[in-house]
Amino acid sequence: MSKSLVIVESPAKAKTLSRYLGKDYEILASYGHVRDLLPKSGAVDTEHQFEMKYQVIDKNKKHVDAIVKALKKADDLYLATDPDREGEAISWHLYELLKEKGAIDDKNVHRVVFHEVTKSAIQDAIAHPRKLSTDLIDAQQARRALDYLVGFNLSPLLWKKIRRGLSAGRVQSPALRMICEREAEIEAFVPREYWTIEADLEHDGNAFNAKLTYYNDEKLKQFSIDNTEQANAAREALLQAAQGSDSRKALTVDNVEKKQRRRQPAPPFITSTLQQEASRKLGFTAQRTMRTAQQLYEGIDTGDGAVGLISYMRTDSVNLAEEAINELRTYISHEYGKDNLPAQPRVFKTSAKNAQEAHEAIRPTSVERLPQQIKSHLTDDQFKLYDLIWKRAVACQMKHATINTVAVDMKCGDGNVFRANGSTIVDPGFIAVYQEDVDDKKPENDDKTLPPLEQGDKPALNEIRAEQHFTEPPPRYSEASLVKTLEEYGIGRPSTYASIISTLLQREYVELDRKRFIPTDVGRIVNKFLTEHFTDYVDYDFTAKLEDQLDSIARGEQDWIPVLDQFWKSFDSKVKEKEESVSRKEAVAARELGTDPKSGRPVTVRMGRYGPFVQIGEREDEEKPKFAGLKPGQRMDTITLDEALPLFKLPRQLGETADGDEVEANIGRFGPYVRFGKKFVSLKGEDDPYTVTLERALELIEEKKQADLERQIKVFDEAGISILKGRYGPYVTDGKKNVRVPKDREPDSLTLEECQEMIANAPEKRGRGRAAKKKKKTAS
Repeated sequence: MSKSLVIVESPAKAKTLSRYLGKDYEILASYGHVRDLLPKSGAVDTEHQFEMKYQVIDKNKKHVDAIVKALKKADDLYLATDPDREGEAISWHLYELLKEKGAIDDKNVHRVVFHEVTKSAIQDAIAHPRKLSTDLIDAQQARRALDYLVGFNLSPLLWKKIRRGLSAGRVQSPALRMICEREAEIEAFVPREYWTIEADLEHDGNAFNAKLTYYNDEKLKQFSIDNTEQANAAREALLQAAQGSDSRKALTVDNVEKKQRRRQPAPPFITSTLQQEASRKLGFTAQRTMRTAQQLYEGIDTGDGAVGLISYMRTDSVNLAEEAINELRTYISHEYGKDNLPAQPRVFKTSAKNAQEAHEAIRPTSVERLPQQIKSHLTDDQFKLYDLIWKRAVACQMKHATINTVAVDMKCGDGNVFRANGSTIVDPGFIAVYQEDVDDKKPENDDKTLPPLEQGDKPALNEIRAEQHFTEPPPRYSEASLVKTLEEYGIGRPSTYASIISTLLQREYVELDRKRFIPTDVGRIVNKFLTEHFTDYVDYDFTAKLEDQLDSIARGEQDWIPVLDQFWKSFDSKVKEKEESVSRKEAVAARELGTDPKSGRPVTVRMGRYGPFVQIGEREDEEKPKFAGLKPGQRMDTITLDEALPLFKLPRQLGETADGDEVEANIGRFGPYVRFGKKFVSLKGEDDPYTVTLERALELIEEKKQADLERQIKVFDEAGISILKGRYGPYVTDGKKNVRVPKDREPDSLTLEECQEMIANAPEKRGRGRAAKKKKKTAS
């Protein structure tokens, strides 16, 4: 028995490792986490040193069993999960499980880490194992416990006070606050008018333009000219002041200022900057970026077997290994010439406060593996992301770009000066390979070439234009700018950005419009509730300080239990207080719109179980209140009384069908519909329940009847039973129960008696919501 068992997280990585380790090594995958906290309250025992109760994850039981079985034939166990806190935790959980099963009593257990899936890195890791890191495990346990305690205590409070299905997270809630605060800024923004005066000029056959910077000896500021009258007066005065005849005027060059500047390359990618650039340049979501990066890291078959193409992608370090820098410099010297190589290797400083997730930045495992050469082996996403990472890594070790800039001041009479800016790239340096994008980029005035101009030249003036502008509100967050802001505040860590964003979208707290985040009504209400009643826990500084404490646990500088204890005491007290002191009416943020002119009762908009709605009256009134859902596009915080009252026109009575069935238009839980008798048909596309005509409704009803006829296989009218074609095959129905027809039976051969027996033997439909729960309790 001389085999060694190596455990990694994914089968893709296992396949790659099998290339580099000999026949004495068996490699198995854990398929991610092997156990997690019990999915119920009490899994973190706050009364007993935050003891955590775990269970095996169902879908991974078979993989754990396979590991136990393989370990019986091995002497050594190598835990080779990812080189971060999450990976350390997976190795520890597996170790604890195997210990419980008595599978490692006589085994040698090693922890190995590597930051790239290459032969040299893997063999070096196996040759230099270490023990499991208690500090990293404690930090991960503390993080998991905090997330659990926040989720399992705040979420039920949201269910009780607002509506079921809501959640609050330790890190997602401050992110939601950012998006809501930005939207509030945009809504409160009042545009301000300002004008610029620009001159269209020509010199030696080259057109260019310049902007007025001094007027009547005063330097112009943004709002110096803020209305049409001022702008037109200034334009006329400048035209008069310009030298020359009315048909051919000119300005006079007074000063030419030439400078040379250097532009330095950006550092190699870390997790956050990779997500930002992939969003800007490739249109990738954070989740798509990380999923693709994981594939590149774990290994791709490029023709000679699977190989890891990039170093570990969850990192906040901009360091590069010495051998990687040497390889990059050799490649640059050979491909771009020694003139594009700086005298000394570039060393970058990490901006993140607690960079410690990995030892290196994200880079290609070999710069000699050119993107174009392996393109045929990669998916479209894999190629685009690898190409981005490869170019950034090469560019970061290249020479600076040299740019000549010129600023030309031109007189227009006395006390008036126009300025033209231009630039020329003299030596592109790293720009020949890669240039970093920025968020919400404003048009640059100096990225253009000017004709050669000297003092005393008189470029011809073709026109003077007065241009009206309005100040703009701050832009909504994109995925790139949100990740950047979270990182700047120290909220979250490299492995959490993608999950923060996906959680906000899945919970429908935010939605994406043209790749920008907009908070939904329910997102605003949840944020309002949390910011008003749990201010500390969505505070940016508080969240960042807590992250710092978790990092200090990982470094062995703090014990995890006091950190949790300090958090829990105040948090638990706050939850209990708010459960008693905050009413549901206050939490759902009902907003009064005015008075209903017909009944004289108040009209309010509020959040309900299925979304926002308008209500006439209160539940305490003798007369029952009336309810109406909002139309698509209407929002709780902006809807007016005049917009709300027409919502109560539903249901609309349209008339009758030829068979005498009443036809009615309305909006239900699943959208707008027309009812005819006891049957329903959904409205389509542009059909609006507030305006749909009887004629259009009858068309939809006829289409529905035809579609139903086409679905019919056999009908027993007298018994109210039908055999129909369904999405998943033929089935029998009595309108209450649906029973699938057995595959060995022809549906049209079934008799009425057989159908009745099938329906009688079918289980009752499971109900939904409170009514179903009450019924279940009564039955028991």
